[in-house]
Amino acid sequence: MMLPESRQLDFDEIPVIDISGLLDEADARGTVRAIDRACRDIGFFYIVGHGFDMSLATRLREAASEFFNLPETARRSLGLDPSMRGFLPLFYHSQISDSFSGTSHQEGFWIGADFGSDVRHPLEQANRWPQHPERLRPIMLEYLEAIESLAAVLGQSFANALGQDDQFYTSHFTRPTSRLKLNHYPPQDNPERIDSIGVVPHSDSGAFTILWQDANGGLEVRTKSREWVGAPPLEDSFVVNIGDILQYWSNGRYSSTKHRVINRYGVDRYSIPYFVNPSADVVISALDGSESFAPFNYGDYQLAKWRDFFPVENPAASS
Repeated sequence: MMLPESRQLDFDEIPVIDISGLLDEADARGTVRAIDRACRDIGFFYIVGHGFDMSLATRLREAASEFFNLPETARRSLGLDPSMRGFLPLFYHSQISDSFSGTSHQEGFWIGADFGSDVRHPLEQANRWPQHPERLRPIMLEYLEAIESLAAVLGQSFANALGQDDQFYTSHFTRPTSRLKLNHYPPQDNPERIDSIGVVPHSDSGAFTILWQDANGGLEVRTKSREWVGAPPLEDSFVVNIGDILQYWSNGRYSSTKHRVINRYGVDRYSIPYFVNPSADVVISALDGSESFAPFNYGDYQLAKWRDFFPVENPAASS
């Protein structure tokens, strides 16, 4: 029996926020309040007025299509390493929780910040690049630089909303373990089980995510009433969602909302998420000073999460 289609959301469920006030400080406080409200209510929102050159996303999506159309042997030679860089193959299996695991009909390619020879943690290894298409590397690095600038603006807005000073983002993301990922979802006409779809239901393990999605749709978000609703593409926007670390930092004030992808539309779907993650040496504790959970090291936590979620090669190398 095919999974029923989810209804499309109303934009009062996942708000659209113009963040131009953060960029020119014309209405920074009002924008921070709107972001804070969205984080408390749903944990997802669209952003417009972000100043990002969207032609970068178009060019990167074209290069991604070329990469994912390479022979499988060429892609698999870049198998995902323990620092989460390289190629993620189709139909990977993830252990989401003790009671739920699933197979995702998605393939991906990951990179992060390159620290050269100054590697201080297993998450700081070098990127791995394909020989073809040649244009993938320069476009992806250009996109990474631009999206990190946007992440810094958004990251500090979350910090301000939680009563932190203006140095919070720079001090906690000095050597970010953030990852830029290219996603490809082949069409799946008749999905029958929730544990075998484009991406199985999950929450993101880092601080927050900035997602560009193509015009085909497929992203679905679970509301607080536990209903799945479609989050359709909106031209010239990004979707931003809260990850587990911001839920920890906010002591539960912000929601790390479960989401999934089902590509029912008969065409290939592409998306470009940027997972914004703190430095590996950051200790995570509630910012309000409460002791509702024991503080933990971010780098160790993230390594363990990725080992459960993704089929990395030689996981012992990250110990």
